[in-house]
Formats: sequence, structure tokens, C-alpha cells
Amino acid sequence: MTDFVIKQPDIASLPVTGTDAVFPVRRIYCIGRNYAAHTVEMGGDPDREEPFFFQKNADNLDSSGEFPYPPHSSDVHHEVEMAVALGSGGTNIPLGEALDHVFGYGVSIDMTRRDLQGIAKKTGRPWEIGKAFERSAPAAPLHPVSEVGHPDHGRIELKVNGEVRQEGDLDHMIWKVPEMISHLSEYFELAAGDVILSGTPSGVGPVVRGDRVTATIEGLGALEVVVV
Repeated sequence: MTDFVIKQPDIASLPVTGTDAVFPVRRIYCIGRNYAAHTVEMGGDPDREEPFFFQKNADNLDSSGEFPYPPHSSDVHHEVEMAVALGSGGTNIPLGEALDHVFGYGVSIDMTRRDLQGIAKKTGRPWEIGKAFERSAPAAPLHPVSEVGHPDHGRIELKVNGEVRQEGDLDHMIWKVPEMISHLSEYFELAAGDVILSGTPSGVGPVVRGDRVTATIEGLGALEVVVV
């Protein structure tokens, strides 16, 4: 047994439907601008170009049902996304084998300090201050592939206080799940425990303290979050 010089940090994890066991999280990769309408919304070109990714920290995932409004920001946005949890990995994964590495899927929200992200974009700085802050990835329990298969279509939606803010279909993703996995594996060694957030449809917007956010993906259930 390894003798650590300080207390070992807790392992980030997500609950899994149908079991008391949890899914340990290693890394989080997030694809940017993966729905055409959202790409236009954010000032980009919706034509199919090389995908790009950024990262959140594993412990940014949170399944408590509460989202603490972060400091030093006055413009925090919701982005509903599908979480793709890997049960295995590798490098240079062929497109036709990519889905073999998926353990399961779930509903997540990529909370974003939009004001701080905007400053980072203008100054050419990394995005972490806008994306990788504490509890910035609320997430629902994962559904194993054995239960839900590989969702490639179905409604994805986010409501704030009962009002629909975001809506789309998984089939509208520019880069599909197998393509994301295969592409990432050309640049990173993927492994069991990695989670990929698959991008968000248009309609992103701000939340404030007291808001009740409901994110749903057809076949994967709902994620309920209160902004505190």
C-alpha cells in the first residue's frame, strides 16, 4: 500500500443507475461548438471544421442537486450536454471500434462563467477560469450501455424555472460520439474513467441564485439543479 505524505484526495465519481457502486472519474473532455445553431450563437462558423476540446477537472462533477453561484462572475450560463463515460480507452482508436469503449451515458450541464470566458478569449488566455471552477459540471446518474444502448438521437432540453431555454436533438451534433472518441484518442491516451461532454444546443443563457434548472435527454432521464 502506498504511503502518501498527505491525506489522499477523494476520487471524483458519479452514481450509476441500478447499483450502489459508483463510476470513478479520471478526466473530463468537453467538445466546443458541436451544434450548428450554438456555433452561430457563439459567433462561429457552423461548417464542419476540425473539432476542438477543452477540459474540466474531474472533481468539477457534482451530483448533489445544488449549484453554488461562483465568485468573481456576474454572468454564469447553463449548457446542457450528454455525458459519455468510458469504460476503457487507448490511443488511435478506430472509428468503428469507438463505441466499444463506452460504459454509459448521462445528463450533465457545463456551467460557464461567460464573462470570464469572454475575457480569456479576447486576451488569448486559457479558458479554465471560465470553465473549470468548483462544481461547474452538475451531473445525473449514469445509465450503462447495457440498459440504454448508444443514444444517437432524441430530444435534449433545458428549462429554467419551467421555461424552455435550450432544445435540440442528439442527432444535430456536428461530431458524433464515435468521432469524438476516435479524434481525441489521436491526441490523448484515453482510459477508463474518462468522461466526454458532447456539446450543447443553442439557447445558452444566464442563471441567478434561486433558479431551478431542469436538464433532460430522451432516454436518459432528468437532472434537477437549484442555483444557490
